[in-house]
Amino acid sequence: MTKLLMIHPDKCTGCKNCSLACVFGHEGQFRPAGTRVHVYTWEREGFSVPMMCQQCDDASCMKVCPTGALHRPQGGDLVVYEKDKCIGCRMCTMACPFGNAVYDGATGAILKCDTCGGKPECVRMCPSGALEYIDDNISTRSRKKSFAAKFKAAIQEG
Repeated sequence: MTKLLMIHPDKCTGCKNCSLACVFGHEGQFRPAGTRVHVYTWEREGFSVPMMCQQCDDASCMKVCPTGALHRPQGGDLVVYEKDKCIGCRMCTMACPFGNAVYDGATGAILKCDTCGGKPECVRMCPSGALEYIDDNISTRSRKKSFAAKFKAAIQEG
């Protein structure tokens, strides 16, 4: 069965361990600009939300990529990034409705979640359980879509 990253914003403390675990897992160093997990904090409202690529069913980033550097392999669930095919046009960064595809000037690559090959470091290092890597079924998918729609609306309002 396929799996997906489930975000529980009500459990997030804003510690950013997930961001640091992500970049360390991918690069072997603590370079915050190299993370694929972004923690958004609304201090006045008192909450934080970790965000990463949502692996959208109808992924805008894939649609606008002129070279196929962002694609979903046949039978796959993840949107895969291939740096050697990327021309650095950054259209994907503009197309992502959540801002989860980011251009990294230090490496010249697009940074987006790849679930760490099925063992997401962000989940492993989250002390509050705000992130889970769980089986993708109808109920988890509908919860995730509902959260994504609410988050998109909140971002557009503010």
